[in-house]
Amino acid sequence: MIRLSKRMSKTLRHDPQRVGLTLDAAGWVDFEEFVRALGVSREQVLEVVERNDKKRYEVVGGRIRASQGHTVAVELDLPVAEPPAVLFHGTVGRVLPDVLAEGLRPMARHDVHLSATVETAVRVGARRGKPVVLAVDAAAMVADGHEFRVSANGVWLVAAVPPSYLREHVL
Repeated sequence: MIRLSKRMSKTLRHDPQRVGLTLDAAGWVDFEEFVRALGVSREQVLEVVERNDKKRYEVVGGRIRASQGHTVAVELDLPVAEPPAVLFHGTVGRVLPDVLAEGLRPMARHDVHLSATVETAVRVGARRGKPVVLAVDAAAMVADGHEFRVSANGVWLVAAVPPSYLREHVL
């Protein structure tokens, strides 16, 4: 299941052409074409969608897409949303000085990904080493005109987080 989930993520977020697919402007692809392109069963794909702890995938009306995290050009058409006053971002200690100096940038993705809970931020940061969690003053960012969106799986998205809105959250 993990291997298939990674293939699905790579295809739907980063490289659909690798298996001969083209995403529409909002990141959707026909579900049956997707299944055929990956050479797996409908049931296998649906099981990954249902079991994925991060709820990375959406299946609606015979189509499938990744909820967020794309490096390919897509417009998810997510409405602007009011975030919690504080959001969190998980990373690793080796990048902390740069982040505190330069802020959070989307890098190869379209947006910076933030979470509503410290626990989620810890899990994200732990993927690449000992996690460090940053607290983001989302209320101040909104007051200063920054726009937030929330994906179908609860990931908060923002274009960037300037360093003045960041502080290290002590675990």
